[in-house]
Amino acid sequence: MARPVKRRRVCRMPGNNRFGSLKRKDEPADVVVMKVDEYETIRLIDFEGLTQEECAQQMDIARTTVQGIYMEARKKLSDVLVNGKDLHIQGGKYTLCDEDREKGCTRGCMRHRRGRNCSK
Repeated sequence: MARPVKRRRVCRMPGNNRFGSLKRKDEPADVVVMKVDEYETIRLIDFEGLTQEECAQQMDIARTTVQGIYMEARKKLSDVLVNGKDLHIQGGKYTLCDEDREKGCTRGCMRHRRGRNCSK
């Protein structure tokens, strides 16, 4: 029996969760769905500059799990960019860090950057 998937800690939901090409609206668009935790790995590693180890600590999962999530997220992003598909960010097993108050956040947390800790 497979082990249940552990919820990943996410700082907050993305401000924009749909991105698309400039195709005419009457054309059906191919859509790539990126999970919220995949978005969070891209945000933490590529945007915030965290290492995979720091990202794993922030998301409260193993580094090897982060590596797998990150590789899948990059594959989806490349499909969107190369093939002109639409991107929707939704779903996945996650919990928002302000809902997980007993765990402290690291420097990758959006609230931490503003001088506030998620545990407050």
